[in-house]
Amino acid sequence: MAFKTRISFVILLITMVVSGCKGSKTLVTNGTVDTKLSVKQLIKNSTKANIDFTSLTGKLKVDYTQNQKSKGVSLSFRMEKDKTIWMSYLGIAKVLITPARVAFYNKWDNTYFDGDFAYLSNLLGTDLDFSKVQNMLLGQSLFDLNDDKYNLSANDKSYILQPKKQRELFELFLFVNPSHFKMDAQEISQPSDKRILHIDYLAYQKVDDKTLPELTKILAIEDEEQLEINLELKSVKLNEDVRFPFTIPSGYKKIEL
Repeated sequence: MAFKTRISFVILLITMVVSGCKGSKTLVTNGTVDTKLSVKQLIKNSTKANIDFTSLTGKLKVDYTQNQKSKGVSLSFRMEKDKTIWMSYLGIAKVLITPARVAFYNKWDNTYFDGDFAYLSNLLGTDLDFSKVQNMLLGQSLFDLNDDKYNLSANDKSYILQPKKQRELFELFLFVNPSHFKMDAQEISQPSDKRILHIDYLAYQKVDDKTLPELTKILAIEDEEQLEINLELKSVKLNEDVRFPFTIPSGYKKIEL
């Protein structure tokens, strides 16, 4: 499978959930790294920072650059926490993600995909599920921090967590903000395959007293290929009734990934 096709599918997932808010305030963080903070307390603080909500609706502007070519699109998205993620581009292309299903269709070329998380799990070399994707996009750790043992270090801006024993197929690095204890950055790397997925949370904001990413930069690298995605997040409403209209039109050609 070509790099462009694989990464394009990843984009469909990672641009679903991260959200901003009309009238929201950019969160100014002046936290100072506490060199005496223990791993246990850092994990406790980070877990406590995970947000609780029922639904998200909003707009997401996505700008991406690949092979020195740039393009931008504005998307509508809806989400029911832990259950459903839905995205639409002018009604022409739609994506639906649930814990058991990953599907999308495109009216431009009359194609669709309908499957599960097995493809992305094989791509990243780990079991990927709805919860991991959701956590990553909300500025929360991709993995449950209580399921592993970590070494703790720090730089001038962030705490740095990495497993005491890195996984066989990939390496994980988490950078935790000392002010609100959500992620400053996350990185999954597969050195043997020259593959890196790096996510920078450049700014956070307050939405109904919830701390959510405001500006996010995603860098995907494989060999000499590189894709950069920048997200601008806005117009979010929390905890409203949401619907997820999604019906794959008849006669469309199935994409085999």
